Amino acid sequence: MFRPRCLPIFGLIPLFCFGQSSSDKPALNESDSKQTVSIAPKAFPLSEANRFYRKGDFTNAIAKYKDVLKDNPASPDGWAGLIRSYLKARNVSAAAQSADQAIATVDHPRTRAARAEVLFRQGEVVEAEKEWVNVINSGYPEARAYLGLARVRLASSMYRSAAKLIRKAHDLNPNDPEIKGLWLTTLPLSQQVEQLKSLLDEETNLDEDQRTRFSSLLDSAVEWRKDHGCRLISKVSSMETPLVPASEYHRLRGYCVSVAVNGHQKELLLDTGASGIVVGRGIAAEAKITDLIPTRIGGIGGPGWTSGSIGFAESVKIGDMEFRNCPIKVTDNTTVVHEDGLIGSDVFENFLVDIDFPDEKLKLSELAKRPGDQERELSLSSANDQPSQDEQMDENGAQDRYIAPEMQSFTHVYRFGHLLLVPTSIGDVPPKFFVLDSGAFGNLISPSAAEEVTKVRRRKDILVTGISGRVDDIYTAKKANIRFGHLGQQNQEIIAFDTAPQSDRTGIEISGFLGFQTLRMLDIRIDYRDGLVNFSYDPKKWNAIKHRYR
Repeated sequence: MFRPRCLPIFGLIPLFCFGQSSSDKPALNESDSKQTVSIAPKAFPLSEANRFYRKGDFTNAIAKYKDVLKDNPASPDGWAGLIRSYLKARNVSAAAQSADQAIATVDHPRTRAARAEVLFRQGEVVEAEKEWVNVINSGYPEARAYLGLARVRLASSMYRSAAKLIRKAHDLNPNDPEIKGLWLTTLPLSQQVEQLKSLLDEETNLDEDQRTRFSSLLDSAVEWRKDHGCRLISKVSSMETPLVPASEYHRLRGYCVSVAVNGHQKELLLDTGASGIVVGRGIAAEAKITDLIPTRIGGIGGPGWTSGSIGFAESVKIGDMEFRNCPIKVTDNTTVVHEDGLIGSDVFENFLVDIDFPDEKLKLSELAKRPGDQERELSLSSANDQPSQDEQMDENGAQDRYIAPEMQSFTHVYRFGHLLLVPTSIGDVPPKFFVLDSGAFGNLISPSAAEEVTKVRRRKDILVTGISGRVDDIYTAKKANIRFGHLGQQNQEIIAFDTAPQSDRTGIEISGFLGFQTLRMLDIRIDYRDGLVNFSYDPKKWNAIKHRYR
């Protein structure tokens, strides 16, 4: 009987198989023996490095990949593994240096695809996209190139295009945990649950943030989505409600929305940088929010997250709209950053969101109807950092971004979960990504971005806190002229702090935050579905009301 013997060469799939007869085993000649001995030292160190990488032991993976490259400097798999290990270890500068060395040593589609992952993490989205497209057009079957291009399409609200790329990546390498994690979002709900359980049970290189996000996804899939999420029961498709000024130390720090949670009226800070509805334990107990599921809630400050739960409100009323069976995030703190709670503007992602700060109004209306669109049930988003249920991630149900004629002047933004990243120019350097964040009091910038255009100095007299705690190591940038959308603003003494934790969690470089002191002058219209934002500034309107509050 003929039994194939399979040996993994450089961790590639499929396996290379060598035939051998069990009944007739001829003796190896001298050349055969030399060939067998030469394969093992090259194959097994790479397999060992891959095993450390898959386990999430990136320190040993880096060391082993270096051993592989010491013996074989032209190994594209060795270079790709080293680059990705540095990225997983959140050492972006080392990953970038290794990527440059890799291309100089062996210009291969696999090293090109890995280098593009570094470019993407650095915020060079256009350059990364070009690199991945070139790899795919070369005809080389590199699954990670399809994965990378899918991430660009997702961030660009091109959901149908992304779904096709995800399927192709999974066809080429179904065992890659990151590919599998994205692929399972394209499955029907029942299959998502089983695949999520399988992925979390496997020994994979998912980092703590990814594993927590997938665990939260599993909880949400099992719990609130089985009841079809947060459904609108009022017979209205548009709404207007006042924005309520929120002050701190006699100074306007934001605007709140009146929200009735199970009949209990609360003022929740409207935060374009937050996700979902978040309240403290005291408010949750008062509103009788039930069925709590343990989770982590991300934010600025401290370790980058705080412990909490996800519960359910039978009724949520905002203006003339009432919704049923809505998820509510509950922190383990009594309050949420000195407020009753937060409401992220992403909960309105199924509407066109108009936040008119000068007129102190929040308006919701129906999104522009795509050609051929069917009527759909309106709802609040479950806000779990995934595309909404209206954007099913299968190739048949998903839709690419649609720019209606009346939205041609809107600014294209990139969406990462609940975050909207606005291309923002600082001085004369190329645009960088700033988070649209009305929950941040003022504009914020990373020291590295600020140092490209101005001087930065350490400050110990400034306190910055977020939902997760205090931010350490605060700096100020002397002067920064920023431009976004069709607008520009000169900033003096802009606060700077290290945004690496936010960049690591998002997977792309975040260079700053557009905060309330700038956004309060604007009428902001947001189309989450299509990744579009319009910033409108009326100087007459602003001059008429700017002295109303400090």
